[in-house]
Amino acid sequence: MSDISACPACSVAPLAQEAVARKTADLHPQQKITLALPSIHCAACISGVERLLAHHPEVVEARVNLTLKRVSVTATDQVDAVELAHFLSNKGFEAFELDQTQLNETATEKAGRALLMRLAVAAFAMMNVMLLSIAVWSGAEGVTRDMFHWISALIVLPATAFSAQPFFVSAWSALRAGRLNMDVPISLAILLALVTSIWETVLSGEHAYFDAAIALTAFLLAGRYLDHRTRAIARSAAEELTALEVPRAQVIRQGEVQTVPVSEVSVGEIVKVNAGGRLPVDGVIVEGISEIDRSLITGETRPELADVGSQVSAGEINLSGPIQVRATAVGQETSLARIAELVSIAESGRSNYTSIADKAASLYAPGVHILSALAFVGWYLYSGDLRMALNIASAVLIITCPCALGLAVPAVTTAASGRLFKKGMLIKSGTALERISEVDTVVFDKTGTLTTGHMKLVEMPRVSEEARSIVKALAGVSSHPLSVALSDALQSTTAAVEVTHVKEIPGYGVQGEWQGQSLRLGRPEWICDHAVANTSVAFAIDGQSPVIFEFEDNVREGAKDLMSALLRDGYDIHLLSGDAQAPVERVAQELGISQFAYGIHPEDKAAFIDQLRSSGRKVLMVGDGLNDTAALAGAHASISPATALEAARVASDIVFLGQDISPISDVIQTSKQAQRRITENFSIATMYNVIAVPIAIIGLATPLIAALAMSLSSITVSLNALRVR
Repeated sequence: MSDISACPACSVAPLAQEAVARKTADLHPQQKITLALPSIHCAACISGVERLLAHHPEVVEARVNLTLKRVSVTATDQVDAVELAHFLSNKGFEAFELDQTQLNETATEKAGRALLMRLAVAAFAMMNVMLLSIAVWSGAEGVTRDMFHWISALIVLPATAFSAQPFFVSAWSALRAGRLNMDVPISLAILLALVTSIWETVLSGEHAYFDAAIALTAFLLAGRYLDHRTRAIARSAAEELTALEVPRAQVIRQGEVQTVPVSEVSVGEIVKVNAGGRLPVDGVIVEGISEIDRSLITGETRPELADVGSQVSAGEINLSGPIQVRATAVGQETSLARIAELVSIAESGRSNYTSIADKAASLYAPGVHILSALAFVGWYLYSGDLRMALNIASAVLIITCPCALGLAVPAVTTAASGRLFKKGMLIKSGTALERISEVDTVVFDKTGTLTTGHMKLVEMPRVSEEARSIVKALAGVSSHPLSVALSDALQSTTAAVEVTHVKEIPGYGVQGEWQGQSLRLGRPEWICDHAVANTSVAFAIDGQSPVIFEFEDNVREGAKDLMSALLRDGYDIHLLSGDAQAPVERVAQELGISQFAYGIHPEDKAAFIDQLRSSGRKVLMVGDGLNDTAALAGAHASISPATALEAARVASDIVFLGQDISPISDVIQTSKQAQRRITENFSIATMYNVIAVPIAIIGLATPLIAALAMSLSSITVSLNALRVR
């Protein structure tokens, strides 16, 4: 047995490389299975999982995706997802099933690829047209100039029709709704540039804006794609929670066990859950005894004993023995579905946040239109030349088009993302830094966030080498988390002795015999005459006093430094945990946190965050579990570790890699610096317009000046953004 946090693949013995000849896959129909692998984090993990699955007799093919932390398996119908997940878990890789129907490609991923394709087309067209424009700018005249204009038109018109579609569609939608957005002046500028350019080309005019139109499109698409990339990883946490739901259940009908979709399970039916399986429904145990891992739901690190009459919830893991559960809630009525609903509501609330770029757009768009209209009317009344008035109005729109504004935020966000990535922080949301710079309160989860989430032996009791060998033999039989931790702690002990009549008692522990003496290793209540407050395992040899092995969840590296930095900067800190009182108080005291609460349910965490927000506080939530997901989504901003449950990572704005939590203080400082750069970029864009607008209005904005002005403003904004790094 091994600790899954220690990259088990790195110690997996090399397996035979030769192909397995004609597996059972040739004889049975095949199926696709998707498993989540939350603990993998390196190339060795990938090869380890794929090799293990390749040698499973029912697996045809397995491919690991490290980014999504999933493995896609092609297997025969003689094996199910639960069995494969249990197989990997026994080998040291934490695994559980995901519903593939909930993990199809999202519209966001498709939009990203489409945006990149449009950017590539616009950039390619821009480079070619710029080459043609050099000849015009150099003084080409007459037929030569007209030829270059017509060739530019043949390149730009189809390229713009394809590449500028995101702006056209967005602008049309806004106008149909009776409002303005940033894409309205963009679309109008592009269209007017094309119309006036064609007009000038037909009339053999001196100036055409084909190069400015395609350059404008390319620069703005670059800004749009940068913005998209900062959000590319973000997907709906509610969808991820839905994918966590067990897609199939074993239902006892007419005395037989039938595997059916969870959607077909009715309230009152008996569901069988094997050891290691995730519960598909809420219910009451009617047969069997086991220990239940509730950490995903409540954050409680110690598994709870559950027997007949105990309440269990969907999403919890049955650890040690098979149980039968009478369903009391199914589908959208389960606790897991209720958490998903909380997350969905919280996500929609956060989406109402108005970014500084959107606020600027609401003021900028009408201003540009008014200036352009005034320029057209003024010049037409002054000269009576419709052609000249339209050209100048187009120049005003082009030269004031928000290229710099479009790059102001994405450029800074991308630069800040690069800086924080070097510190192991991944930014997923385009407005994350903006929101984090506003926070005044930080709320932490305990297990897996401020602590490592993996139990370790506090101190080895004074026992003989022989007793240690016996304990090692008993601990090696069970897959219970504390047994695994104890087995790891005894790795350096001499080889385990041979224990006979070994049997695991679900919910209690392991018993056996050695040299005619009975042995027990398990829950202290099962072995001792008194209860033990701390997380512990007891061991007893017949007729001797029991030995207690105490465990604790160690504080994560950098946690003390982070708390010191936050307290020094005046942040209000809270600790909320679903764990028991003693471990929560220990961690709070060690880290100097005065405000803490224990035994907190997911709904309570979300309600606490909502209460703080209602009082005007801007909350940064840091958590890792399913019980934190609604709170993460409902907070003003949120952060989770890479080891967190996938649904928690998706609900977060930032994910931090590694065990060190101290870089969170760097995130806060960088967010404040990024906000200063964004403000400076808007100032630069404003100054650019103050200088450029008069040039355009008085009729001096030739296509060359328009193209150079746009390029200069965009480059200046990008260079200023790089100062964040």
